[in-house]
Amino acid sequence: MNKEDALVAFENFKIRRQYDEDRELWLFSVVDIIAALIQQSDYQTARKYWNKLKSRLKKEGSQSVTDCHQLKLEAADGKKYLTDVASPETLLRLIQSVPSPKAEPIKLWLAKVGYERIQDMSDPARSLDRAREYWQQHGRSEKWIQQRMMGQETRNKLTDYWKDHEIEGKDEYAILTNIIHQEWSDISVKQHKQVKGLKTQNLRDHMSEAELIFTALAELSTRQIAESVAATGMPENVEAGKKGGRISKKARLELEQKTGRNVVTGENFLPPVNSRRQLKKRDDTDES
Repeated sequence: MNKEDALVAFENFKIRRQYDEDRELWLFSVVDIIAALIQQSDYQTARKYWNKLKSRLKKEGSQSVTDCHQLKLEAADGKKYLTDVASPETLLRLIQSVPSPKAEPIKLWLAKVGYERIQDMSDPARSLDRAREYWQQHGRSEKWIQQRMMGQETRNKLTDYWKDHEIEGKDEYAILTNIIHQEWSDISVKQHKQVKGLKTQNLRDHMSEAELIFTALAELSTRQIAESVAATGMPENVEAGKKGGRISKKARLELEQKTGRNVVTGENFLPPVNSRRQLKKRDDTDES
């Protein structure tokens, strides 16, 4: 999942969430919702409020607390910690236990963002429209956006193939993705992010047009090779990934020879350094 998908905002409050594929719904960080309800930017204060509320509701035998679960979500320090999460339905019940003028606005907000994934599944164009709008707001050109969306479609077809041919879990997807990337670019995904100065950001959202094109070529080649031999399981798909990546690498080297320019570049769409420092300082203040 993209970082943008895992983080949404209610007014000035950042709300973490994670999508449950099996239940087909979003699970939201309870303490983040509490912080927005009580209008408290200090995380520890909001956490203490939630712990006291949870204790009281447990004594009352509330089903709402029982329906909360724990998932590892990313915190302000970039590390992941076990965090109480709940579905929109459970949160709507919890909200009733918190006296707040923000209760009704948050209920309406949850109704919107809590079920947008289900709406996207029945109407994929909604998700594409939101992505296009996001990239436009961040200054991407229409040409770049078109290439990014075409690349995503190619990526989705590849992962659909993997899913149907015994590739299981995010770890195996990540391994195969890295193999393909290493083959075409001569560096790993992690190294590519380091070249661009990225940390938690999505690498593809910071690729140049050429990088997007060669990534797509590598993944398209990989899928078609896999389909031609009905590659199943990790070993066979690893081999297909290596061959697909090499096809893109050959094209990359030829282009670099003709132009005298490297395809893999440190260019990114991050704000200027001073702006990033200001944003980090503001975020640190909000999370302290």
